[in-house]
Amino acid sequence: MPMATQLTAEDARQSLTAHVATKGAELFAKYGPRLGWKELQLLLNDRAFVRYPCEIVFDASQLNPGEFAHPVAKGKTPEEGFVMHIHPMYMLDLGRVPYLVLYQLVAVNYGPFASADDAEIFGAAALGIPREVYYDTLCELADQLGVGELESARAGGCGGGGCGGGL
Repeated sequence: MPMATQLTAEDARQSLTAHVATKGAELFAKYGPRLGWKELQLLLNDRAFVRYPCEIVFDASQLNPGEFAHPVAKGKTPEEGFVMHIHPMYMLDLGRVPYLVLYQLVAVNYGPFASADDAEIFGAAALGIPREVYYDTLCELADQLGVGELESARAGGCGGGGCGGGL
């Protein structure tokens, strides 16, 4: 009888990374190539891509300085849903809000297991763009908050992990 294979933490990490890339590509196939505000609203109600209920509010009260978006749990369990707090300055640029939300959706879907790399991979795949372009756009959006790159990354600016910080 063959011996059971022991999976490592790195195996789990690679599996999650592959999974988010696949889900991002599936999202692009369904909602792309232009994921705008209308499509984002539909996406947030699609349990194939957003595991728990999630609503958007343009409110910085739950954000750290320099942070552009962050999901906040509504209750003690993820099933109660999340409120995606987005800095109000982005209300004037709804076409780019999906960049911010997609980055944070990995935290909604996978919790602390998700990394900044996973968020970038998912967001880029969902938008059908190269990861570097997605990352650069996140940094550009974070820079609009007027916080330097280093401080922005520490505070979760680039979506809580881009520009060199952690998710």
